[in-house]
Amino acid sequence: MTRIEKTRPFFTRGALAVLGFAAVAAAAFWQTPARSAEDAVVIPPPALDEKASPGSETAIFAGGCFWGVQGVFQHVKGVSQAVSGYTGGAKDDAVYETVGTGRTGHAESVEITYDPSKVTYGQLLHVYFSVAHNPTQLNYQGPDSGTQYRSTIFAENDAQKKIAQSYIDQLDKAKLYAAPIVTTIETGKTFYPAENYHQDFLTLNPTYPYIVYNDLPKVANLKLLFPALYSEKPVLVLSASN
Repeated sequence: MTRIEKTRPFFTRGALAVLGFAAVAAAAFWQTPARSAEDAVVIPPPALDEKASPGSETAIFAGGCFWGVQGVFQHVKGVSQAVSGYTGGAKDDAVYETVGTGRTGHAESVEITYDPSKVTYGQLLHVYFSVAHNPTQLNYQGPDSGTQYRSTIFAENDAQKKIAQSYIDQLDKAKLYAAPIVTTIETGKTFYPAENYHQDFLTLNPTYPYIVYNDLPKVANLKLLFPALYSEKPVLVLSASN
């Protein structure tokens, strides 16, 4: 874990607001092509997908720091909730500082609740592999390293596993990335929500330097590459719980 760049924030929103240089930098990202430590990759949609039908389903993705992954999926139409948390290890170990040791089996992950009549599992995967993270980085993502930052799809059922594996095979065959995809698929794992101070972090802290450089470009790329899926207003966890 990159303790210098990504630690428990002690800033208040008011304190962050006084960081004028960061605010200017954040605004600039929305006026220019989004560039960050990890660029988006234009890829085709999955050849295999679930049937679009009304209802409510969940998907769990891990791809580096959950701040950015959550921030991206909170802007996807058809998503009713995206919660940051931990998946892959035991309940008692689902604590930020403990997960940060890299020895718990947990990955920082995001549980996405969505309506498949508005956005399918395959479309969520399309966003995940294109703009939410870099699937070629093994046990690290951008400035953060450790197994807790691994690229993993936590399939909820056999159908999700089949769609995810089919898409990975499709993308590997297309050779659109500079390196092989290292994303793994794990099943039978429980998701545990992260602490409240991690929820909605991107939206609440748009001038936080880590967010400005690593995560705001991901949301900008979502808007650019997936205009039909992009929602200007994010669905927030804390506002829903309140």
